[in-house]
Amino acid sequence: MDLDHMNALTLVFASILIFAISYRFYGVFMAQKVLRLNDAITTPAVEFADGHDYVKTDRKVLFGHHFAAIAAAGPLVGPVLAAQFGYLPGALWILIGCVLGGGVHDMVVLFASVRHKGQSLATIASKEIGPVVGGIAGIAVLFILILTLAGLSLACISAMHEAPWSLFTIILTMPIAIFMGLLMRYRARSVTLASILGEYY
Repeated sequence: MDLDHMNALTLVFASILIFAISYRFYGVFMAQKVLRLNDAITTPAVEFADGHDYVKTDRKVLFGHHFAAIAAAGPLVGPVLAAQFGYLPGALWILIGCVLGGGVHDMVVLFASVRHKGQSLATIASKEIGPVVGGIAGIAVLFILILTLAGLSLACISAMHEAPWSLFTIILTMPIAIFMGLLMRYRARSVTLASILGEYY
């Protein structure tokens, strides 16, 4: 094993340790002291289950959604940043940003929504602070989404520019996603099977 591989493994090992320590101590602090989570409280998906707006979802699916949300364009932007500036900025972005920024943000917003019957951030702000703040929050969320979509689109276009496989991949992804959704909806305990089939194809 050469020196470059040793350095890469050292970074991977250090990153795993940082995430594990952050999850064990910082995550537990956020859950118990700040958000004060309580397993006895029924979630809106169970309390208001109607098969449309409120649907109880397998925790594996939820994990996948939140993992994809926090990863975002990282798998695309990360290699580009590494090629331009080296691996350190991207590594710091992932470690510091996910632990102190993205992870906390997603966790707080998620549980705030759960405690308010699954309502949006703007609606929660309107109820808890006032309609003016709620309106400002709604506008802010709109512009943040536009900025995020623009950034992701630019990253995807840059990654797939002049790549003949990119169009085929996108076209094939859509029917596969529909098939996976139908499989999980109409066949019990099929999350693992749908994930394997989706990954294979």
